[in-house]
Amino acid sequence: MKVIHKHNASVKEDDACTITEYKIDEQHAIDCAIAKVNGRYPSSGSVINEHCKELAYVFEGGGKLVVEHKEVVLNAGDCVLIEPQEKYYWSGHMTLFISCTPEWHVEQHKIVISSPNKKQFNSENRNGKG
Repeated sequence: MKVIHKHNASVKEDDACTITEYKIDEQHAIDCAIAKVNGRYPSSGSVINEHCKELAYVFEGGGKLVVEHKEVVLNAGDCVLIEPQEKYYWSGHMTLFISCTPEWHVEQHKIVISSPNKKQFNSENRNGKG
């Protein structure tokens, strides 16, 4: 058994999203977080996880998730799996439980900014501050 108490969690936030991350340890290939989305994350473009799958359960509230230009409306009680390399963004006012496997790392989380002529990849963490 492995327990991660709230006082050992790390909190990251920006204007639209607050993430409380619970890291298990380097030996385990899974982690979890509570995400409070209040607006759009990321604020523009999309994000991808290069290596990890992201399983999200909507605890409360609702909004939408856009994955590869396909929009789905989510409400409390809904669950979604985002595969590695899928471009996505969240929009709405909701609290999510998120678990990633393998464990989420900032180096594999990229913001994708699309322009009419090119696409740019930026490495940033979950709170959009790099």
